[in-house]
Formats: sequence, C-alpha cells, structure tokens
Amino acid sequence: MPARPAAVPWIGLSVAVALIVLAMVVPAVLDWNVHVRSFPPLHVEWMPRVGPGTLPAVVLALASAVYGTEAAVRAPWWALVTGGFVVGAAWLTSLAVVDGADGIGVILDTSYEYLNTARAVTDFPATLQEYVSRIPLDSDDNWPVHIAGHPPGALLFFVVLVRLGLGSAFAAGLVVLLVGATTPIAVLVLLRRLDAERWARRAAPFLVMGPSAIWMAVSADGMFAAVAAWGLCALGFAATARRRVALVGWALVAGVLLGYCVMLSYGLPLLGLLALGVLWLARCWWPLPLAAATALAVVLAFAAFGFAWWEAYPVLVDRYWDGIASRRPLTYWIWGDLAALAVSAGPVVGASVAVAVHRGIRLRRLDRRERVVVVLVLAATLTVLAADLSQMSKAEVERIWLPFVPWLLLGTALLDRRWRRFGFAGQLGFALVVQHLLATGW
Repeated sequence: MPARPAAVPWIGLSVAVALIVLAMVVPAVLDWNVHVRSFPPLHVEWMPRVGPGTLPAVVLALASAVYGTEAAVRAPWWALVTGGFVVGAAWLTSLAVVDGADGIGVILDTSYEYLNTARAVTDFPATLQEYVSRIPLDSDDNWPVHIAGHPPGALLFFVVLVRLGLGSAFAAGLVVLLVGATTPIAVLVLLRRLDAERWARRAAPFLVMGPSAIWMAVSADGMFAAVAAWGLCALGFAATARRRVALVGWALVAGVLLGYCVMLSYGLPLLGLLALGVLWLARCWWPLPLAAATALAVVLAFAAFGFAWWEAYPVLVDRYWDGIASRRPLTYWIWGDLAALAVSAGPVVGASVAVAVHRGIRLRRLDRRERVVVVLVLAATLTVLAADLSQMSKAEVERIWLPFVPWLLLGTALLDRRWRRFGFAGQLGFALVVQHLLATGW
C-alpha cells in the first residue's frame, strides 16, 4: 500500500536518522575497525568545545530559524540573492572560527593538502609532465594524498592563489570560503531561469545554511561545489536563451566550467546526469554538443601539456586500492557513506529526497515548475548512488559529495510551510551540535 503523502517526509527523515545512528553504533557494538578516524561514519575526532565563532553562529541560527523561511519567500529577488550570499558567508565563517582564526584555512596547510605543493610549483607545465608518474604509492617522491587523488585542476587553483599573493593558509581558506558561499546562489539563479522562482525561494534557507557549511568552509571541495553549480547554471541559461549568440556564449561558459570540474575531481564527470536533467527541463538540446566539445577541449588542453585524464585515472585507482581503501569494508561503507552524507547535508535531506521520489512517480502530472525541482533532485540522487556503487568513495564523502548536496536539498521546496520552518530550525541546531562536538580532519 503506497504511503500517504503526509507520511512521506517523515519516512525519509526517519531513514536518514536511522542511517546516522546505525553508522555510529554498529562499529562500536561489533568492535569493527572501519578505518576512519575515531567517530565513524565521519572523518572526525570527538572534541567538544566552544570558541570565538560560537556566539555569532548561535545568534545567526536563532535569527534565521525565526525569520529565514518567511523572509526567503517574501524578499525582493535581489535581496534574496545578495542576502543569501552574505548570510551564507557569515554562517560558514562563524562555524569555522569556532576553532578560532585557524579554523579558516589551517587544514589547507597540512601535508596532505594542496597549498604546500602549490607553493613549491615553479613550472606548472613541467609539473603536468610528471603528474601521473608521481601518483603511485611506490613512486619516488609520490604526491601527497589530495594531489594524487585529484586531477591537477585543483592544484592549479592553489598555484594561482599563491602567484596572486594569496598563498597563506588564512588567505587561501578565505577565498575557498567565499567561493563556496556562492554555490546556493548559482542553484537559486538556475531555478529562476527555469521559471521555478517560487520553489527556489522555498528551498533557499536550506541551501544557504545547514550542516554542509562545516565542510564547505574548510575544504577545497567547497570550491568544487561552486564551480559545478555555476557550470550547471550557465548550461541552464544556454538552454533557455532566446538568441543564438546568447546560447553559444552561455554554452561555452558552461563547457569551460564543467570541463574544469572534470579536472578538479575524478568523481565530477557524474555531473553529466544533472546536466542532462537541466537540458531536459529546458526542452532544448542545442547547447549539449557545444558545451560537451568545450568541456572536452579543457580536458585535452591539460593533456597537451602532459596530463591525460584517461591515463591518470587507472593509476589513481591502483593507488586508492593500494592504500586505505583496501582496509575499509564495503559491507559498512556502501551504506555508511549515505549516513555520512545525511550528516553533511543534514537529516532533512531524507525528507527532501523522499518527497521528490514520491512526486516523481507521477512526474507527467506535475506542474512544469514543480517538475524542475523533482527532476533535479532525482538526478542528484542517481548521481550519489552511482558514486556510492563505484566503490571509489569509501568514507570522507561528507566532504567529497559536497557538489551534490544543494541539488539533493531542493526537495525541501516541496515540503509544507510548517515542515520547512521546523525542518530548517532542526538543520541549524544539528549543524551547531556537530560543529561543537566533532573536529573535522578536512
């Protein structure tokens, strides 16, 4: 017997909470070493604390819980977009500085991250020539974990920051934070372009503020999320352009951004599912060949200088399985990853996805604007499932899957007013608890 519509979000929320609880309890009860720090399913340490950012974060959370959902619906569009960026950046910053000024960027300065290597790069084309040969664990002078685990576009971003005089941990961290804070804005702008402004407004608070900010503020993956979101937004503009020159221009921008995503993370080609969803919603496929060709040109440009993605990926797979991945049991991480995602996105992601799936069963009967939300959530859900089943994301997905989080949360727009108000407050409280009890290693 199908679930009643009113019960669907509760079922989704319950599944998300159950996953989180089980992912914490099972390793402890079974004495199961799942080879992640001390608090699976997250790559974190148990570290209760308060800090300089505590009071601002609490005040911002309380004000947003009281006024946020109504303000998002009623504010002028320019105020929603501008305020969303400002509030989002303030939320990211306040959570980060719970650990003091070091909370912004100090993680980027660790040995396994990008900055130290970026400071040492004097000839980037020469670096590309040796990039693949230094991925294996047994190679001479092998790359640190994150350099080896990502294509060189991520390293190039930090090399550019160093050349611009922004190579300190704090400066680079602040850039990553501010770039990451634009992610929800790109998603909102895309929805409005697809004539779904009403639904964008309803989802806006969940996109701007939530637990994912804990990782968005301190990891390069927050920057990846922004590049991905703006790439998909540009693709939406291309597909809805009324003039050919605008279609071509936006398709080129989309191709550059989405092509660069391929050079940021080996998992981001999966954004193709969301890209197809955007084009299907716009009922226009003309931008596809141009954007795809441009994205391929970006990948081939790196290949011309010595880094061929298709050669690097199998080498990376070998290193991945030679390292910690071989000791992380699939029987745990195949669902433990989903639990980690539920922490990062917040438990309400379960309600969001559940409602979207329930509505998706009757997709053709939906209003065209409501269909925008449902299709994007379903595309994001399939993307996450593909990443999970690939076995290339065992643990640490609270960070790795940040580019998929805002799209999963769009389903909150389908919740009723009461659900959105209390669900949003719950997300904020959950974020405060997680940040003040756990210290992330990323």
